[in-house]
Amino acid sequence: MGTGRRMLGGVLAAAALPWRPARAQGVPLSVIAFQGASNWPMWAGLRHGHFRDEGLDVTLAITPNSVELARGLHEGRHQVALTAVDNVVAYAEGQGEARLPGPADFFAFMGIDDGVLTLMAEPGIGSVAEMRGRGPFAVDALTTGYAFALREMIRRAGVPDAEAPFERVGGHALRLAALRERRTRATLLTTPLDLMAAADGFRPLAGVADSLGAYAGVTGNARREWATANRDTLVRFVRAWRRSVDWIVAPDNRAAAVALFRERLGGELPPAVTDGATAVLLDPRRGIRRDLSIDPAGMETVLRLRSEQAEPRRALRDPSRYLDLSYLDAASRG
Repeated sequence: MGTGRRMLGGVLAAAALPWRPARAQGVPLSVIAFQGASNWPMWAGLRHGHFRDEGLDVTLAITPNSVELARGLHEGRHQVALTAVDNVVAYAEGQGEARLPGPADFFAFMGIDDGVLTLMAEPGIGSVAEMRGRGPFAVDALTTGYAFALREMIRRAGVPDAEAPFERVGGHALRLAALRERRTRATLLTTPLDLMAAADGFRPLAGVADSLGAYAGVTGNARREWATANRDTLVRFVRAWRRSVDWIVAPDNRAAAVALFRERLGGELPPAVTDGATAVLLDPRRGIRRDLSIDPAGMETVLRLRSEQAEPRRALRDPSRYLDLSYLDAASRG
Protein backbone atom coordinates (compact mmCIF):
# COMPACT_ATOMS: atom_id res chain seq x y z
CA MET A 1 0.00 0.00 0.00
CA GLY A 2 1.42 3.39 -1.03
CA THR A 3 2.00 6.32 1.27
CA GLY A 4 -0.86 8.29 -0.24
CA ARG A 5 -3.28 5.38 0.14
CA ARG A 6 -2.27 4.92 3.79
CA MET A 7 -2.76 8.65 4.42
CA LEU A 8 -6.18 8.61 2.79
CA GLY A 9 -7.12 5.57 4.86
CA GLY A 10 -6.14 7.51 7.96
CA VAL A 11 -8.23 10.49 6.89
CA LEU A 12 -11.28 8.30 6.31
CA ALA A 13 -10.78 6.44 9.59
CA ALA A 14 -10.47 9.67 11.55
CA ALA A 15 -13.64 10.92 9.88
CA ALA A 16 -15.70 7.83 10.57
CA LEU A 17 -16.95 8.55 14.07
CA PRO A 18 -18.64 11.57 15.66
CA TRP A 19 -16.39 13.37 18.09
CA ARG A 20 -17.66 14.28 21.54
CA PRO A 21 -15.42 15.53 24.36
CA ALA A 22 -15.41 13.52 27.56
CA ARG A 23 -18.04 14.44 30.16
CA ALA A 24 -19.51 17.19 27.97
CA GLN A 25 -22.51 18.99 29.43
CA GLY A 26 -24.87 21.64 28.19
CA VAL A 27 -27.31 22.27 25.36
CA PRO A 28 -26.97 19.49 22.73
CA LEU A 29 -25.88 20.77 19.32
CA SER A 30 -25.09 18.51 16.38
CA VAL A 31 -22.84 19.87 13.63
CA ILE A 32 -22.47 18.13 10.26
CA ALA A 33 -19.57 18.85 7.92
CA PHE A 34 -17.36 17.41 5.24
CA GLN A 35 -14.09 15.96 6.43
CA GLY A 36 -11.33 18.49 5.87
CA ALA A 37 -9.13 21.21 7.20
CA SER A 38 -11.95 23.75 7.50
CA ASN A 39 -12.98 21.79 10.63
CA TRP A 40 -9.80 22.84 12.42
CA PRO A 41 -11.60 25.40 14.64
CA MET A 42 -14.20 22.75 15.47
CA TRP A 43 -11.50 20.34 16.61
CA ALA A 44 -9.86 23.08 18.69
CA GLY A 45 -13.16 24.05 20.29
CA LEU A 46 -13.91 20.47 21.27
CA ARG A 47 -10.40 19.77 22.54
CA HIS A 48 -10.02 22.92 24.60
CA GLY A 49 -13.57 23.26 25.91
CA HIS A 50 -14.56 26.42 24.06
CA PHE A 51 -18.02 25.05 23.26
CA ARG A 52 -18.40 23.56 26.73
CA ASP A 53 -17.50 26.92 28.26
CA GLU A 54 -20.43 28.42 26.34
CA GLY A 55 -22.80 25.83 27.81
CA LEU A 56 -22.93 23.67 24.67
CA ASP A 57 -22.62 19.91 24.22
CA VAL A 58 -21.37 19.85 20.61
CA THR A 59 -20.85 16.77 18.45
CA LEU A 60 -19.35 16.65 14.97
CA ALA A 61 -20.70 14.28 12.30
CA ILE A 62 -18.99 13.80 8.94
CA THR A 63 -21.11 13.64 5.79
CA PRO A 64 -20.24 11.62 2.68
CA ASN A 65 -21.83 14.18 0.35
CA SER A 66 -23.89 17.37 0.17
CA VAL A 67 -27.17 15.49 -0.32
CA GLU A 68 -26.89 13.77 3.06
CA LEU A 69 -25.81 17.05 4.66
CA ALA A 70 -28.85 18.90 3.30
CA ARG A 71 -31.24 16.17 4.38
CA GLY A 72 -29.74 15.97 7.85
CA LEU A 73 -30.01 19.72 8.36
CA HIS A 74 -33.53 19.93 6.97
CA GLU A 75 -34.79 17.01 9.06
CA GLY A 76 -33.32 18.47 12.26
CA ARG A 77 -30.88 15.62 12.87
CA HIS A 78 -28.20 18.31 12.79
CA GLN A 79 -28.67 21.94 13.76
CA VAL A 80 -25.55 23.43 12.12
CA ALA A 81 -23.95 22.52 8.79
CA LEU A 82 -20.49 23.55 7.64
CA THR A 83 -20.53 23.58 3.85
CA ALA A 84 -20.11 25.74 0.78
CA VAL A 85 -22.44 28.73 0.81
CA ASP A 86 -23.38 27.78 -2.76
CA ASN A 87 -25.27 24.83 -1.26
CA VAL A 88 -27.30 27.22 0.87
CA VAL A 89 -28.20 29.29 -2.18
CA ALA A 90 -29.06 26.17 -4.18
CA TYR A 91 -31.60 24.87 -1.69
CA ALA A 92 -33.04 28.30 -0.99
CA GLU A 93 -33.74 28.60 -4.73
CA GLY A 94 -35.15 25.10 -5.13
CA GLN A 95 -32.13 24.00 -7.16
CA GLY A 96 -30.62 21.57 -4.69
CA GLU A 97 -29.59 18.02 -5.53
CA ALA A 98 -31.65 16.38 -2.77
CA ARG A 99 -35.44 16.19 -2.77
CA LEU A 100 -36.57 17.68 0.52
CA PRO A 101 -40.08 17.26 1.96
CA GLY A 102 -40.58 21.00 2.33
CA PRO A 103 -39.01 24.41 1.68
CA ALA A 104 -35.37 24.78 2.70
CA ASP A 105 -35.00 27.81 4.95
CA PHE A 106 -31.20 27.46 5.07
CA PHE A 107 -29.02 30.51 5.65
CA ALA A 108 -25.35 31.29 6.38
CA PHE A 109 -24.44 33.00 9.65
CA MET A 110 -20.60 33.09 9.52
CA GLY A 111 -17.70 32.61 7.14
CA ILE A 112 -15.07 29.90 7.53
CA ASP A 113 -12.89 30.04 4.42
CA ASP A 114 -12.83 31.31 0.85
CA GLY A 115 -12.74 28.07 -1.10
CA VAL A 116 -9.19 26.78 -0.52
CA LEU A 117 -9.42 24.42 -3.51
CA THR A 118 -7.10 23.19 -6.24
CA LEU A 119 -7.92 21.34 -9.45
CA MET A 120 -5.79 18.18 -9.36
CA ALA A 121 -5.26 15.92 -12.38
CA GLU A 122 -3.55 12.65 -13.20
CA PRO A 123 0.18 12.70 -14.03
CA GLY A 124 0.99 13.81 -17.56
CA ILE A 125 -1.64 16.54 -17.74
CA GLY A 126 -0.07 19.98 -17.51
CA SER A 127 -2.98 22.38 -17.93
CA VAL A 128 -6.76 22.61 -17.76
CA ALA A 129 -6.87 22.94 -21.55
CA GLU A 130 -5.20 19.53 -21.88
CA MET A 131 -8.22 17.96 -20.17
CA ARG A 132 -10.27 18.56 -23.33
CA GLY A 133 -11.99 15.28 -24.16
CA ARG A 134 -10.16 13.46 -21.36
CA GLY A 135 -12.80 13.44 -18.63
CA PRO A 136 -14.58 12.72 -16.47
CA PHE A 137 -14.12 15.34 -13.76
CA ALA A 138 -15.28 14.11 -10.35
CA VAL A 139 -17.64 16.37 -8.38
CA ASP A 140 -19.56 16.07 -5.15
CA ALA A 141 -22.89 16.74 -6.86
CA LEU A 142 -23.82 18.02 -10.30
CA THR A 143 -25.81 21.07 -9.23
CA THR A 144 -24.36 22.13 -5.87
CA GLY A 145 -21.05 22.59 -4.10
CA TYR A 146 -18.17 23.60 -6.30
CA ALA A 147 -19.40 22.07 -9.57
CA PHE A 148 -20.22 25.50 -11.01
CA ALA A 149 -16.85 26.93 -9.99
CA LEU A 150 -15.13 23.99 -11.67
CA ARG A 151 -17.24 24.42 -14.81
CA GLU A 152 -16.26 28.10 -15.00
CA MET A 153 -12.57 27.22 -14.62
CA ILE A 154 -12.84 24.72 -17.47
CA ARG A 155 -14.69 27.13 -19.74
CA ARG A 156 -12.10 29.85 -19.15
CA ALA A 157 -9.47 27.37 -20.34
CA GLY A 158 -11.34 27.06 -23.63
CA VAL A 159 -12.74 23.59 -23.03
CA PRO A 160 -16.40 23.24 -24.13
CA ASP A 161 -18.87 21.59 -21.76
CA ALA A 162 -19.44 18.66 -24.12
CA GLU A 163 -15.75 17.75 -23.86
CA ALA A 164 -15.57 18.00 -20.07
CA PRO A 165 -18.10 15.55 -18.58
CA PHE A 166 -18.80 15.60 -14.84
CA GLU A 167 -19.38 12.54 -12.67
CA ARG A 168 -21.04 12.60 -9.24
CA VAL A 169 -18.64 10.96 -6.72
CA GLY A 170 -19.13 12.58 -3.30
CA GLY A 171 -17.03 14.54 -0.80
CA HIS A 172 -13.35 15.43 -1.01
CA ALA A 173 -11.94 12.22 0.47
CA LEU A 174 -14.08 10.12 -1.87
CA ARG A 175 -12.92 12.19 -4.85
CA LEU A 176 -9.28 11.75 -3.87
CA ALA A 177 -9.89 8.00 -3.72
CA ALA A 178 -11.47 8.15 -7.19
CA LEU A 179 -8.45 10.05 -8.51
CA ARG A 180 -5.99 7.57 -7.05
CA GLU A 181 -7.96 4.63 -8.39
CA ARG A 182 -8.13 6.24 -11.86
CA ARG A 183 -11.92 6.37 -11.77
CA THR A 184 -11.60 10.06 -12.57
CA ARG A 185 -8.88 12.05 -14.28
CA ALA A 186 -9.30 15.35 -12.42
CA THR A 187 -11.18 16.89 -9.50
CA LEU A 188 -11.22 19.87 -7.16
CA LEU A 189 -9.70 19.04 -3.77
CA THR A 190 -9.51 21.08 -0.61
CA THR A 191 -6.35 21.47 1.47
CA PRO A 192 -4.69 19.19 2.63
CA LEU A 193 -6.11 16.56 0.26
CA ASP A 194 -4.71 18.48 -2.70
CA LEU A 195 -1.25 18.27 -1.12
CA MET A 196 -1.72 14.56 -0.44
CA ALA A 197 -2.56 14.07 -4.11
CA ALA A 198 0.50 16.09 -5.13
CA ALA A 199 2.67 13.89 -2.91
CA ASP A 200 1.44 10.92 -4.96
CA GLY A 201 2.40 12.56 -8.24
CA PHE A 202 -0.90 14.14 -9.26
CA ARG A 203 -0.67 17.55 -10.89
CA PRO A 204 -2.07 20.84 -9.57
CA LEU A 205 -3.60 22.61 -12.58
CA ALA A 206 -5.26 25.69 -11.06
CA GLY A 207 -6.62 27.10 -7.82
CA VAL A 208 -10.16 28.41 -7.54
CA ALA A 209 -9.00 31.76 -6.15
CA ASP A 210 -6.34 32.14 -8.86
CA SER A 211 -8.85 31.31 -11.61
CA LEU A 212 -11.99 33.05 -10.42
CA GLY A 213 -10.83 35.70 -7.98
CA ALA A 214 -12.96 36.25 -4.88
CA TYR A 215 -15.10 33.21 -4.11
CA ALA A 216 -17.06 32.56 -0.91
CA GLY A 217 -16.36 29.04 0.28
CA VAL A 218 -17.32 27.20 3.46
CA THR A 219 -19.76 28.91 5.82
CA GLY A 220 -21.63 28.05 8.99
CA ASN A 221 -25.28 27.39 8.16
CA ALA A 222 -28.57 26.59 9.89
CA ARG A 223 -32.32 26.62 9.34
CA ARG A 224 -33.96 29.98 9.99
CA GLU A 225 -36.81 28.41 11.95
CA TRP A 226 -34.40 26.63 14.30
CA ALA A 227 -32.10 29.64 14.64
CA THR A 228 -34.94 32.00 15.50
CA ALA A 229 -36.13 29.67 18.25
CA ASN A 230 -32.57 29.04 19.51
CA ARG A 231 -30.91 32.37 18.97
CA ASP A 232 -28.84 32.34 22.15
CA THR A 233 -27.55 28.84 21.41
CA LEU A 234 -26.36 29.86 17.95
CA VAL A 235 -24.74 33.06 19.24
CA ARG A 236 -22.85 31.01 21.83
CA PHE A 237 -21.72 28.59 19.11
CA VAL A 238 -20.35 31.48 17.03
CA ARG A 239 -18.61 32.95 20.06
CA ALA A 240 -16.93 29.60 20.81
CA TRP A 241 -15.90 29.23 17.18
CA ARG A 242 -14.24 32.65 17.28
CA ARG A 243 -12.33 31.66 20.42
CA SER A 244 -11.19 28.52 18.63
CA VAL A 245 -9.94 30.50 15.64
CA ASP A 246 -8.13 32.88 17.97
CA TRP A 247 -6.44 29.90 19.66
CA ILE A 248 -5.34 28.40 16.33
CA VAL A 249 -3.79 31.60 14.95
CA ALA A 250 -2.00 32.60 18.19
CA PRO A 251 1.76 32.18 17.56
CA ASP A 252 2.30 30.58 20.97
CA ASN A 253 -0.14 27.80 20.08
CA ARG A 254 1.36 26.91 16.69
CA ALA A 255 2.94 23.58 17.73
CA ALA A 256 -0.15 22.42 19.61
CA ALA A 257 -2.48 23.53 16.82
CA VAL A 258 -0.47 21.68 14.18
CA ALA A 259 -0.34 18.56 16.37
CA LEU A 260 -4.14 18.65 16.67
CA PHE A 261 -4.43 19.11 12.90
CA ARG A 262 -2.29 16.02 12.28
CA GLU A 263 -4.17 13.95 14.83
CA ARG A 264 -7.62 14.69 13.45
CA LEU A 265 -6.58 14.02 9.86
CA GLY A 266 -5.23 10.58 10.66
CA GLY A 267 -1.84 11.19 12.20
CA GLU A 268 0.11 9.90 9.19
CA LEU A 269 0.50 13.11 7.24
CA PRO A 270 4.15 13.80 6.33
CA PRO A 271 5.60 17.14 7.46
CA ALA A 272 5.53 18.53 3.92
CA VAL A 273 1.75 18.07 3.75
CA THR A 274 1.11 19.32 7.28
CA ASP A 275 3.37 22.34 6.89
CA GLY A 276 1.92 23.22 3.51
CA ALA A 277 -1.69 22.92 4.65
CA THR A 278 -1.26 24.86 7.87
CA ALA A 279 0.66 27.61 6.06
CA VAL A 280 -2.29 28.05 3.69
CA LEU A 281 -4.89 27.99 6.45
CA LEU A 282 -2.97 30.42 8.66
CA ASP A 283 -2.45 32.90 5.83
CA PRO A 284 -4.45 35.99 6.93
CA ARG A 285 -5.47 36.76 3.32
CA ARG A 286 -6.55 33.38 1.97
CA GLY A 287 -6.86 31.00 4.90
CA ILE A 288 -9.30 30.66 7.77
CA ARG A 289 -11.47 33.78 8.05
CA ARG A 290 -10.33 35.23 11.33
CA ASP A 291 -13.19 37.70 11.71
CA LEU A 292 -15.78 35.10 10.55
CA SER A 293 -17.10 37.50 7.91
CA ILE A 294 -18.43 36.42 4.51
CA ASP A 295 -16.68 38.21 1.66
CA PRO A 296 -19.23 40.28 -0.33
CA ALA A 297 -17.19 39.98 -3.54
CA GLY A 298 -16.98 36.22 -3.02
CA MET A 299 -20.76 36.03 -2.62
CA GLU A 300 -21.18 37.98 -5.87
CA THR A 301 -19.14 35.32 -7.67
CA VAL A 302 -21.20 32.50 -6.18
CA LEU A 303 -24.46 34.17 -7.22
CA ARG A 304 -23.17 35.00 -10.69
CA LEU A 305 -22.10 31.42 -11.39
CA ARG A 306 -25.35 30.01 -10.11
CA SER A 307 -27.35 32.55 -12.16
CA GLU A 308 -25.47 31.48 -15.29
CA GLN A 309 -25.46 27.71 -14.79
CA ALA A 310 -28.23 26.50 -12.48
CA GLU A 311 -31.65 25.24 -13.55
CA PRO A 312 -34.24 26.61 -13.45
CA ARG A 313 -32.49 29.84 -14.47
CA ARG A 314 -32.84 32.75 -12.08
CA ALA A 315 -31.01 36.05 -11.80
CA LEU A 316 -29.62 36.03 -8.25
CA ARG A 317 -28.42 39.42 -7.09
CA ASP A 318 -29.42 39.81 -3.43
CA PRO A 319 -27.02 38.05 -1.01
CA SER A 320 -29.15 39.07 1.99
CA ARG A 321 -31.63 36.35 0.97
CA TYR A 322 -29.07 33.75 2.05
CA LEU A 323 -27.22 35.47 4.89
CA ASP A 324 -27.99 36.65 8.40
CA LEU A 325 -24.92 38.03 10.15
CA SER A 326 -26.82 39.27 13.18
CA TYR A 327 -25.70 36.18 15.11
CA LEU A 328 -22.08 37.01 14.33
CA ASP A 329 -22.65 40.63 15.37
CA ALA A 330 -24.18 39.51 18.67
CA ALA A 331 -21.32 37.10 19.33
CA SER A 332 -18.79 39.84 18.60
CA ARG A 333 -20.42 42.16 21.12
CA GLY A 334 -20.36 39.39 23.73
